[in-house]
Amino acid sequence: MSKMEQHLDATLEQILELARWAPSGDNTQPWRFEILDARRLVVHGHDTRDHCVYDLDGHPSQMSIGALLETMAIAASGHQLEMRATRNERAPDARPTIDVEFVPAPALEPDPLADFILPRSVQRRPLSRRPLTAQEKAALAAALPSGYRVHWLEGRQRLAAARLMFRNAKLRLTMPEAWQVHKSVIEWNARFSEDRIPDQALGVDAVTAKLMRWIMQRWQRVEFFNTWLAGTVAPRLQMDLIPGLACAAHFVLAAPRRPQRMDDYLVAGRAMQRFWLTATALGLQLQPELTPLIFARYVRDGRVFSSTHGMQQRAADLARQAAALVGAQVWEEAVFMGRIGAGEAAQARSLRRPLRELIVGPERGR
Repeated sequence: MSKMEQHLDATLEQILELARWAPSGDNTQPWRFEILDARRLVVHGHDTRDHCVYDLDGHPSQMSIGALLETMAIAASGHQLEMRATRNERAPDARPTIDVEFVPAPALEPDPLADFILPRSVQRRPLSRRPLTAQEKAALAAALPSGYRVHWLEGRQRLAAARLMFRNAKLRLTMPEAWQVHKSVIEWNARFSEDRIPDQALGVDAVTAKLMRWIMQRWQRVEFFNTWLAGTVAPRLQMDLIPGLACAAHFVLAAPRRPQRMDDYLVAGRAMQRFWLTATALGLQLQPELTPLIFARYVRDGRVFSSTHGMQQRAADLARQAAALVGAQVWEEAVFMGRIGAGEAAQARSLRRPLRELIVGPERGR
């Protein structure tokens, strides 16, 4: 244990213990904490753009860091502390640093969302088809910052969204660049995982999970099953089509304008986390559906994301279908997408690295 860890202020420790439960893509937890004193720290961020096809320009990781900041602010409110965060604009985008200070605020009321930081999780299994009530929708919309809006996909549009996710999954499961990611982020034979996704949280049955584990060991096996044995059908049915139909709705969160800079994505991450925590407070479960947005941005920017022939065209077709489904302007300004509904909390889930593993010195900031 480092000297700084030995002298970690008890209040700051409680704040960080909650903050580390913020969501991140594939449970990457792209943050480390450099403690300066009892009320100041530096968040050292990092992204996975160099090896993860889904982390386009690091924007998904930046949203995760935004979610971390929002979670930190919510946790601090319970101690009548106001969080102030300032991004160091000289730090490289791939390794942002954010100065955080907690200032006494005696009049600050504890944020009620603090009680839902730990229960919040991803539910990839079927949910209730009960439509959301007007009150639930109003509460979720009110959780978003000014200028943000939520676009609902219900009824027949829910079916269209499920089909979109089913087609999108084929893109995901037939390109080697995505296989490399999937191979590294799944922890097999596990109900919980501190740094990956446990296979029991994927939403597939035990037989499919066992077959997936064997197939995913080598790309040649993936290619063979996809080509000759319709290898993507069972996973896509269980992870995309069935859950896509078994929910109250799909939704898209849109920013006031098209996000471009890191700060836009940090704000988007904070908005996403408040929306998600509010859903948890309402007894609703949520599953992110970010990959259609990510591949659409590759297409929009004319950037190649796969060496496999036909992938760009397939992504372009999916992007057009998504824009037609939600509207061109909403799709242009979208920052997050998912499905939502009433249901039981996930019985298998990603955990987090212990706080001691996330605390670093200035020379180790990542």
